[in-house]
Amino acid sequence: MAKYSTGGISSDDDGSCELCGAEGTTLQTERVAGATLAVCPDCRSRHGESNAPTDRDEHGRPTDSRDPDESNRKRRAAQNQARLDDAQRTNPETWVDGAEYEGDPLPYLVRGYGDRVANARAAVDFGTADLANELDVSEQKIIAIEAGRATDAGVGGSLIEAIESTLDISLTEER
Repeated sequence: MAKYSTGGISSDDDGSCELCGAEGTTLQTERVAGATLAVCPDCRSRHGESNAPTDRDEHGRPTDSRDPDESNRKRRAAQNQARLDDAQRTNPETWVDGAEYEGDPLPYLVRGYGDRVANARAAVDFGTADLANELDVSEQKIIAIEAGRATDAGVGGSLIEAIESTLDISLTEER
């Protein structure tokens, strides 16, 4: 049975921790919640004031933590917030001239999208001019897409969707 210090008055349970009642352990004197107690090493590490943070805020709460991962969590949270801020911020300096970024944005295209278009076009026996006529766009846009230069050609998402639908292929990444 645990016992608590009454300021110097002891009981006849000498040799047991005054917090948890553990017997047969080496007891050490420690301040716990303002009282001086004989405690076991486990209670000393959990409740002892010598292990407690000394910096406190205006409400008397400790300002640092015993949790060694707290600084890592704070750093990761700051890094995640910075990534989110970067993703939400647009940087016109990195934009490609002629690309449509607002009205009809180009989606994220899969690697090798140009080859997919060329192979699918050839499979249905269309030339670049045939596909361009079918989609009512310039042949130069189709040639640019097949060359992997969709951004440089100012291709929008609606043209990519039309190509996917016409040739029954997928050109965009799943996000």
